[in-house]
Amino acid sequence: MSEVEGSLKSTNLNKSGLFLIGISGGAAVALTVLCAPFVSPALRRICLPYVPATTVQVENVLSALRGRSGHLVDIGSGDGRIVLAAAASGFKADGVELNPWLVFYSRLSALKAGLSSKTSFHRKDLWRFSLRPYNNIVIFGVEEMMAELEQKMNEEVSKDAHVVACRFPLPNRTPDQTIGSGVDTVWLYRFR
Repeated sequence: MSEVEGSLKSTNLNKSGLFLIGISGGAAVALTVLCAPFVSPALRRICLPYVPATTVQVENVLSALRGRSGHLVDIGSGDGRIVLAAAASGFKADGVELNPWLVFYSRLSALKAGLSSKTSFHRKDLWRFSLRPYNNIVIFGVEEMMAELEQKMNEEVSKDAHVVACRFPLPNRTPDQTIGSGVDTVWLYRFR
């Protein structure tokens, strides 16, 4: 093999190697961007992971709010299923979620379901989001945050508000109603 052929073969190998490194690096960056919002909750003071509501939980929430109307907010709205079900039942419904991909997915789902005019999804930290405008509040929290969230509600919610806690009850209040069992249990609190 001549020196020129050897040099060309070496250059082609270098280009192929750089191309593969570029593809691998690009894929790693893309994967990090997609996964970071799902992993980052574990790094916060209170870990609030995305766990989708079950169909039974959605039904139990709607049952707890039967006969109610007005403005509803789902704190930790995830993929938006509670918000969409509430909007389909006649509520003006908002979701609060920190994960941008879940907010995007929720907005897309609302658009596909024809409910985008009855729903709003906010990418906000629930601790900095005001609950004052809402007379119906749904909470998907973890046990470690419920006492602090209860204090926030004591300061912000109106006297006619109904609060539905999913998965974990409020620690210092007695529920007015308990619906369901196991992981699908929801607790209704009437703030007076």
